[in-house]
Amino acid sequence: MKLHANARTCPKSRQVMVRRFLAGRSREILAAEFAVSPRTVSKWVARYRAEGEPGLADRSSAPRRVQRTDSDRVEAIAALRRLRMTGAEIAELLAMPLSTVSGILTGIGMGRLGRLGLEPAERYERERPGELVHIDVKKLGRIQGGAGKRVRDGLR
Repeated sequence: MKLHANARTCPKSRQVMVRRFLAGRSREILAAEFAVSPRTVSKWVARYRAEGEPGLADRSSAPRRVQRTDSDRVEAIAALRRLRMTGAEIAELLAMPLSTVSGILTGIGMGRLGRLGLEPAERYERERPGELVHIDVKKLGRIQGGAGKRVRDGLR
């Protein structure tokens, strides 16, 4: 059995705790002995009374059931994403929590907008690694006084 790092009790110590409680010890004294709260002592005693020895075993912390989003709703989210809407915009439009929309978008592989729905980027590929790509750059006009941040910000 694998206990998590912060576990105060294991099934065996819970069993000892419950037996001592049923023998007449108070919750507060047991809580101090086992370094847990009185509420924790009550919880294990209640589980023992309801389920017996198996009730003292560790349980999974995973939710017992998960409510899935309808496939129609997922399709609507995907269609809106293809229109380049952000997750927040989709959530507001469909009156859904942003966390749900984000989870669905990530799950269907549309988590990042990127170049989704745009034409493919124009790429320049060379035959050999390290081969230079030559680009022609020339001035088309002469701007009086120069151009750039000095002119725009008035730093002259």
